[in-house]
Amino acid sequence: MDSTLSLARDTAPAAEGARAKTIRIADDKAMLRTAAELTRDLIAPRPRVYWADMIASVIVGYGALVAAVTVSGAGWVVLAAVIAALALYRAESFIHEVSHMKHSSVPGFRAGWNALVGVPMLTPSFMYEGVHNLHHAKTRYGTVEDPEYLPLALMKPWTLPAFVVISALAPIGLLIRFAILSPLSLLSPRLRTIVRERYSALAINPQFRRRAPEGEALALWNRTETAASLWAIAIVVLTATGVFSLRGVLIALAIGSTVAVVNQVRTLVAHLWENDGEPMTVTGQYLDSVNVPPPALLPALWAPVGLRYHALHHLIPALPYHSLGEAHRRITAALEAGSPYHKASYAGLPGLVHKIVRSTLVAR
Repeated sequence: MDSTLSLARDTAPAAEGARAKTIRIADDKAMLRTAAELTRDLIAPRPRVYWADMIASVIVGYGALVAAVTVSGAGWVVLAAVIAALALYRAESFIHEVSHMKHSSVPGFRAGWNALVGVPMLTPSFMYEGVHNLHHAKTRYGTVEDPEYLPLALMKPWTLPAFVVISALAPIGLLIRFAILSPLSLLSPRLRTIVRERYSALAINPQFRRRAPEGEALALWNRTETAASLWAIAIVVLTATGVFSLRGVLIALAIGSTVAVVNQVRTLVAHLWENDGEPMTVTGQYLDSVNVPPPALLPALWAPVGLRYHALHHLIPALPYHSLGEAHRRITAALEAGSPYHKASYAGLPGLVHKIVRSTLVAR
């Protein structure tokens, strides 16, 4: 769901300097050509990998969720909840792949993902499809028309903890969106427009307003929104009538909040967030994005399904997640040490958090 938090932009001279540094980066044609040539044979997705990974994540995630709700002992509850959150986070992260793939290349995957993850987690694929592609548009990235960009590095320091903490409310927000706003909006065209424009996108830019879908996208929207709305209403009714225990629902909400917070932390370090509204070159977008490649191990948990190669993804969005590791190895070996390609790789989460915090302080 899009954020309603107003994050004021910094207009200090230091911030203007940071902006100028970012938007003047010219495209490195050698890097772009090498990356394209070395990865042509990696573009085709492997359906068995997609299905096996997603289904395994679902089985582990829901199994651990059931365990967290039913076991006794605080330690066991916490352990099961952590496993559930990480597995369901991985399963939910496939929404990113769904938004990029040609659906004929992995038949039935979008429908299967919506049935197993999107609807139960109240994040059906229409919340990202038709939105995320705008983030990759060359003329939109980093501008006010980018739903997934805020110049966080140029903002006030307090915006960073606020950016993360507010995400913990996502499960409650999604329940309100689907259990209350969806059915009520059927009675009011004005409310329906508000729900569609402001509460139907997994976006972080509060100025973003979503356009009405058409054709097949509208049909998918209507089907999955109806299913998610019925499920959200069922959760409320079954909890109110005692069929679902309040303890169990609260544990599930806590797991959902953990998923949202981990994803928001990942989002915080997915880019350097140094652009303040001007269009950027492909190389500029790449250098404003982040890879966290091996040997680091923890990114496999907090940036799953290929998200640890976010900069490479911006360079070649068509690459499926299971090809990104091999693509990174090939490109890294082929390009000389001075290539901009190597400048987007970072060691891990602590250093990235420190970098953006320092940027907000310098911009003061």
